[in-house]
Amino acid sequence: MPVAWLFKLLAGNRRSRLQKQYQGKPFAVPVVVIGNISVGGSGKTPLVIALVKALAESGLQAGVVSRGYGGSADQYPLLVTEGGDASQSGDEPLLIAQQTAQLNCPVVVDPDRRRGVEYLLANNNVDLVLTDDGLQHYGLHRDIEIAVLDGARGLGNGKLLPAGPLREPIQRLSEVDFVVANGAVESAFQGLVDAEVSLQARVFRNLSDGRQVAANSWSESTAVHGVAAIGNPERFARTLEDLGLDVSLHPKDDHRPLQQADISFTDNRPVIITAKDAVKLKGAAPGNVWVLEVETVTDGQFVERLQQQLKLFIGRKS
Repeated sequence: MPVAWLFKLLAGNRRSRLQKQYQGKPFAVPVVVIGNISVGGSGKTPLVIALVKALAESGLQAGVVSRGYGGSADQYPLLVTEGGDASQSGDEPLLIAQQTAQLNCPVVVDPDRRRGVEYLLANNNVDLVLTDDGLQHYGLHRDIEIAVLDGARGLGNGKLLPAGPLREPIQRLSEVDFVVANGAVESAFQGLVDAEVSLQARVFRNLSDGRQVAANSWSESTAVHGVAAIGNPERFARTLEDLGLDVSLHPKDDHRPLQQADISFTDNRPVIITAKDAVKLKGAAPGNVWVLEVETVTDGQFVERLQQQLKLFIGRKS
């Protein structure tokens, strides 16, 4: 706890200093930061993808900027293409680029997110920018903040690092524009939440031959290996279990590229990985390796409220 108190003091001072320096210096289009206040995966990237698609349906062209965790490029900013290399861009930006390619959504990676936004706007015509993560990146001006909360895990013990899982105090959630829960939350947190979204399994895709099987029509062995190098591998296992599968979970460090040894087992059971892991898998996949494709189902009212708030800033473009 003494270290957590020190962390709170240092983080608060840092936030105050950077906000004074950068907040209030807007870009030509609104910037929407999608992040969280706790460590570990909360479903930010699937929400970014879902919002790019939902906003496109209403005629708004979004671009995405990301830190690119797990990647190391020779030069930044880096424009991520559909056929890019996850070792340079990071797994999440490449996944976003692949799943929004048909919408011509530009995806830029830069550890300096402000520079990334400037580069994206200088080279693309977009109506807004979504940043994947970066709630604590106060060197970036933001117009709208969305905090994502893992419904199953909540906020842990409610304490700051290293005594708990929080990067910022719980009170920070009262300052953002929207708190979005990924899945149902405990009653203690319901008063904080503005909207709920859910991850829904769509299809299993065989990595070797491209075959696709509807998630609810799985006909292979129900005893499977689940391999996940993501922030919350237990959620992945629960999703598979909800589909009626008996899962042996093999969690790996978040953003870690999967190797052949990670997906090789002595039995012939199907091996199921996440779409995020599929983009960084090294080498050809055996015939028993499948990817579970999921999508975030958003609350229509939440999207409408976000669009209404965006209208307050989009006029800056002209």
